[in-house]
Amino acid sequence: PMRVLVTGGSGLVGKAIEHVVQQEGGKLEGEEWIFLSSKQADLVDVEQTRAVFEKYRPTHVIHLAAKVGGLYLHMRENLQFLRDNIKINDNVLQTAHESGVTKVVSCLSSCIFPDKTTYPIDETMIHNGSPHDSNFGYSHAKRMIDVQNRAYFQQYGRCYTAVIPTNVFGPHDNFNIENGHVLSALINKTYKAKKEGTPVTVCGSGAPRRQFIYSLDLARLIIWALRRYEEVAPIILSVGEKDEISIKEAVDMIAKALDFKGEIHFDTTMSDGQMKKTASNGKLRRLLPDFSFTPLNEAIKMTCDWFENNYNIART
Repeated sequence: PMRVLVTGGSGLVGKAIEHVVQQEGGKLEGEEWIFLSSKQADLVDVEQTRAVFEKYRPTHVIHLAAKVGGLYLHMRENLQFLRDNIKINDNVLQTAHESGVTKVVSCLSSCIFPDKTTYPIDETMIHNGSPHDSNFGYSHAKRMIDVQNRAYFQQYGRCYTAVIPTNVFGPHDNFNIENGHVLSALINKTYKAKKEGTPVTVCGSGAPRRQFIYSLDLARLIIWALRRYEEVAPIILSVGEKDEISIKEAVDMIAKALDFKGEIHFDTTMSDGQMKKTASNGKLRRLLPDFSFTPLNEAIKMTCDWFENNYNIART
């Protein structure tokens, strides 16, 4: 039976996988699942990485760990994000290889897509042009996982692969207003505004469009990929193109979920970032035609409820 090591096990996606494994029967008879947090090992350090693999002896790895930050931190520290993530990824993949791990599923990010491109973006287009300037260090480090996976296959026949989710949100996210992801930061902002009776000010025009995926849906799909997806080439895990919504629509859903009746302002002096990053989930749909995604308004409502009920432990 599989012994699965999940790096980044205490983060947004790690917690969602843990929930699916423990609460939804995602774990099969005899399997062992180990959720590793950065407190247990600093994966930038190769010795600590090796110690973890020796301790748990995994047969399979889900690699989620990364050094991440908000947009503005990435803009200031591209070199640090590049170096730390290259080290983490090389340490995990090479140690997995040396330990005889049969399969690794790593998590990439939609920020790796080329900045200047045609839409929708699919899996074959990842390396066709530079990523967005704002976080080029992180993006290039993430792209290298795909390059490295191909090399492990070519040289050793390893089935090490990667998934590319679009914008993930859900319980246990980083809800920090300065450096959280857009949806979770807006949930925190709206929650505060409701408590204080003040308006919500949204950065930018509200016009950019995004595909949002609920962390529990993503967790179910990553477990499917670990068990069933046989390719080394990456796969985009996302809702469909038609499910892309504007930031303004997202804010309205959050306001409804939190029962916020105040005013919503858009600060158009603030940057909008990329206007869209539309990804195709055609490959996923061909392989898994019947998967049903949680409707966005329900997923936002569940995330808002979790945030309100766990405000004291949430990352804010």
